[in-house]
Amino acid sequence: MTETTMRTHKKVTHSDDKITYTRFDISQRIEHIVFLASFTILGFTGLIQKFAAYPLCDYFIYILGGIERVRLIHHYSAIIMMIVSGYHVLVLGYKIYVLRVKWTMMPVIEDLQHLITDVLYYLGLRKHRAFYGRYNYAEKMEYLAVVWGTVIMGLTGFMMWNPLSTTNFLPGSAIPAAKAAHGAEAILAVAAIIIWHFYHVHIKHLNKSMFTGKLTRTEMMHEHPAELDQIEKGNAYRRPPAKVLKRRQQVFFPVAVIFSLAFGFGIYRFANFETTAITTIPQGETAQVYVPVTPTPRPSPTPPPTLAPGAEVNAMTWDGYFSGLFRNRCSSCHGMTSVGGLSLATYQDALKGGNSGPAIIPNDPDNSVLVLKQSSGNHPGQLTIDELDQVIAWINAGAPEK
Repeated sequence: MTETTMRTHKKVTHSDDKITYTRFDISQRIEHIVFLASFTILGFTGLIQKFAAYPLCDYFIYILGGIERVRLIHHYSAIIMMIVSGYHVLVLGYKIYVLRVKWTMMPVIEDLQHLITDVLYYLGLRKHRAFYGRYNYAEKMEYLAVVWGTVIMGLTGFMMWNPLSTTNFLPGSAIPAAKAAHGAEAILAVAAIIIWHFYHVHIKHLNKSMFTGKLTRTEMMHEHPAELDQIEKGNAYRRPPAKVLKRRQQVFFPVAVIFSLAFGFGIYRFANFETTAITTIPQGETAQVYVPVTPTPRPSPTPPPTLAPGAEVNAMTWDGYFSGLFRNRCSSCHGMTSVGGLSLATYQDALKGGNSGPAIIPNDPDNSVLVLKQSSGNHPGQLTIDELDQVIAWINAGAPEK
C-alpha cells in the first residue's frame, strides 16, 4: 500500500462515522469477557493474599469469608482461566489450519519498521504515524505478554498448589521461588492492564469494538488504515471452498477432541494432584460456641505445677503443646503474614498481640483476644471445644511458656 493511498484515508467525512466494519465476532467477545472476569478475580484475590498484613487487604479477606474462602475463589478462577486458554488454542488452531487465516498477532519485520516510524513521528521528524494493519506492534506485544504471563502463572501456581509433588523433583527452595515469581508476575500483569491497556483502549480513545464487535470507518482510518485499504480493495480474507474445508476439518476435529480430553484431564489433575499437609489438620467445630450473657465464674488462678528435677516438660505450656496447636490452626493468617497485626509464631508475639490487643493475657482468659475470637465460633482457624477449654485452662494457670 502506498503512502499516497494512505493519506486519502485521512479525509474524514460525516458518513465515515456511520459506516462500520466487523472486527470481533460474538465468540471472541464472550471469550474476552470471561477471560477478563477470571483475570480480575485472580488479580484481586491474589494480591490481597500477597499483602495480607495490610489492614485494607485484611478487611477484604474478612468480608470474603476468611483466607481459606479467598484461596478457594482464587483456585476456581484459575481453573476458568485455564479452560478459556485451552479454548483459545483450539479456535486458533481451527483458524490457522482449516480456514487458513493469517496469524496477524505474530510479530513481523514490518512491526519494527512501524516502531521506528512512530518514534520519529513522536520526535517530530515525521508527519504521520505508521500505517498499521489488523494489529499494531504494541497490541502484538501485549498479546504475547498475556501468553507468557499465563504460562508462568500456571507453572508457578501448580508448584504452590502441589508443593509435595514439586519437591519430589525440585529442591525445597523451588516453592518460595515459585511464590516470588507468581506474586511478581501478578503485580506486573495487573499494572500492565491498568496503566497500559486501559490507557490505549479506554482513555486515549474509547474503543468499544470488544463489546459491540464493530469499528467505524473513521476509527479504522486512524487505527488500522492498512487493513481498511485491503478491505476496500477487495483483498481481504476469502473463505476456502466447502470441499477444502471439509477435508481439513476431517483432520482437525479428531485432533481437537484428543486435545480437549487431554487438556480437561490435565486441569482435573492440576486441581487434584495431591492432598497437601494443610488438609490433614482435623477440622474445627463449626457449631456456635455457647457463651452465656454472664461470664461463667472461673476458679482462682493457680500457679503452674513445679516440676521435679529431671521430669519432662509439662504438656500444658507454650513449648510443650500450645505453640504446635497454634502453628497448625493459625499459621495461615497469623504466622509470617501476621493478619491484623497478630503473629502467633512466638510466645512473645502472642503476649504482644495485634491491632485488637494482646492475644493472650496470663490469668485473664476473659480479656484475651484469642479466647474472645474463638468463643464467637466460625473463625477461619476455629479450635475445637476441647482445644479451647485447654487454652482457657492454660491461661488460667498463668500461660506458662516452659
